[in-house]
Amino acid sequence: MSESPISSFLGPGSQPGDEDGGKLEYMQMPSAMMTFAAPDLPEPEDTAGLAAAKAALAEVLARLQAYESDGAHNVVSLTGLDAANLALVNQVLGEGEVSVVGGAELQAQEAVLAGVWRVRGTDGEGRVVRDEIEVGSFPTSVAALAFRDAGPAVEIPENFAPEVFNAPPLLPEINEHIPQVKTGAAPHVINLSLLPHTEADLALLNELLGEGPLTILSRGYGNCRVTSSGTDSVWWVQFYNSQDALILNSIEISAMPEVVCAAVEDIAESAERLHEILEVYK
Repeated sequence: MSESPISSFLGPGSQPGDEDGGKLEYMQMPSAMMTFAAPDLPEPEDTAGLAAAKAALAEVLARLQAYESDGAHNVVSLTGLDAANLALVNQVLGEGEVSVVGGAELQAQEAVLAGVWRVRGTDGEGRVVRDEIEVGSFPTSVAALAFRDAGPAVEIPENFAPEVFNAPPLLPEINEHIPQVKTGAAPHVINLSLLPHTEADLALLNELLGEGPLTILSRGYGNCRVTSSGTDSVWWVQFYNSQDALILNSIEISAMPEVVCAAVEDIAESAERLHEILEVYK
């Protein structure tokens, strides 16, 4: 297939260098994408006596095959499994693209099977008090934490510092879209990377939106960091390239940013993959 006539005029090497020998430099974009890799599984004879782990994984498969919507009915508890059985569960699940930290006492990790989440809770002394697997687009128990103590809207000051220029008009825009999330409206995204702004603008937005308890890291394509704010339904969504430089900075008003959610199609595919894995151990 021939090269696009448009692309021949764009990109590195497409423009002549300056007379002084200088050349146009381009920011490096994400260069690696995570893909499904089958977990390193033990031989069937090495799983003798691990019936509890196999039963838990069979429950997960049943939730995957019957999946229609998120909810507590998709949770499989691992409480009571001994170390050997938990080790087999961990081997089968592996670690996927998305990791979640909910304060100091709640963590979640997506498995290599998209839509399968390992959720663990600890007490103030680090003891595990909750260990479960949830099937869904995003674990509901973790999502419920995101805005548990959040304010209902941004409080808009009467006056702004002289160095604040473009943040003020964004505040009523944010407040306008917050109530629409509850009605099922499409996410509203404010792309700060495309808007002129100062460091003072960003500092003001950070201060007024506040800090939430949830931090989500997605490594599907490059690196994406999603954090809940202290204002209901308002998220920071930031993409970094392989040099760890910020290339996209945005505010999203939604129940949960789609970039960290597993799609229904992904969950169906995970059901097929887990079925294939468990067939080996029957």
